[in-house]
Amino acid sequence: QVQLVESGGGLVQAGGSLRLTCAASGRTFTNYAMAWFRRGPGTEREFVAAISWSGLSTYYSDSVKGRFTISRANAKNTVYLQMNSLKPEDTAVYYCAAVAADGVPGDMAYEYRYWGQGTQVTVSS
Repeated sequence: QVQLVESGGGLVQAGGSLRLTCAASGRTFTNYAMAWFRRGPGTEREFVAAISWSGLSTYYSDSVKGRFTISRANAKNTVYLQMNSLKPEDTAVYYCAAVAADGVPGDMAYEYRYWGQGTQVTVSS
């Protein structure tokens, strides 16, 4: 089992920044690829970004590319999502996800086995 706990959400004005943190515990963190998904009001869960276990490969949705950066610190069992130039449409509950994988999994939720409880991000206009 892998337990994931997100933090760092909050209320920010459009154009601002936030950094989300996902702390993992349980099995060896370095065996797992990690990802962030989000679910906005009245929307389906949406892929945001993913990172391989080594951190060398990343993958972003078109809606956040160039504004968000995913990274990880394996020594701390932690993955981050740096969010810059935030827009009101980024408002959502953000979820951390994990799966044992060599590379970067795809952008479908079913590809990920473990999930956190989520952290709310609200961007005001």
